[in-house]
Amino acid sequence: MEIINAIGRRKTSIARVYVKPGKGAITVNDRELSDYFKSEIHQTLAKQALAIAKADGQYDVSVNVEGGGIKGQAEAIRLGIARALVQINGENKPALRKEGILTRDSRMVERKKPGRRKARRRFQFSKR
Repeated sequence: MEIINAIGRRKTSIARVYVKPGKGAITVNDRELSDYFKSEIHQTLAKQALAIAKADGQYDVSVNVEGGGIKGQAEAIRLGIARALVQINGENKPALRKEGILTRDSRMVERKKPGRRKARRRFQFSKR
């Protein structure tokens, strides 16, 4: 089997994921997963697709991720790994779909509008 690649996106983060058979090593931007994501929650979030597909320790995953914050990057990696696992084995799709991991979360930050303090927040009204 050759290297399978997939793209995951979340907010403004974009993750390019490359999966190949191996011992379960996950590298993010040429760093170990535990070095890149200090929080255990973000590490678990990134590995969630592998756990659901029962593919822990079967594949080496290399990721290039950019943009956004830590959580958005972790969720983009999760989506990219899930898409790659479906390419490898179509039988993984129902389990990943049931957990909602294959769905691209398209929510983005709304832009600031002119004449407002934020996207929707207006300036305080002064009667006098």
